Amino acid sequence: FISCDDKNNYDLNSDNHYQKSKSAFEETERKHPVNFLTAVAKKRKNFIRQTVVIGKLYNGARIVAYKDIVLLIRFYSKTGTILEENQQTVYEHIAPGGVVSFKSKYFPPKDTDSLAVKELAAKC
Repeated sequence: FISCDDKNNYDLNSDNHYQKSKSAFEETERKHPVNFLTAVAKKRKNFIRQTVVIGKLYNGARIVAYKDIVLLIRFYSKTGTILEENQQTVYEHIAPGGVVSFKSKYFPPKDTDSLAVKELAAKC
């Protein structure tokens, strides 16, 4: 019979292996923050005909918190041509697994049909 007190199967290096894995995850999250950030946005018009971009940023990292996230907002025509690009920095801290809201206002170019938001950079 095998009991819970059987020390023969216990790996004394398991904690060391865990710390190495954690360090590897942290290094990857620090080097490639854009891979762990996701922006979701929608648009609406306000009463002075500005386009208001409202969105949320999600941090999918397990260990690293991010701040000062730079977003690229592109305005497209009906044919998919890029009409204008704007960069916006969200000056917030996002904890691992956290969410932060953002909002910005633009006077988009004529014939704008849609927009897209992409994460460009972030600091740790």
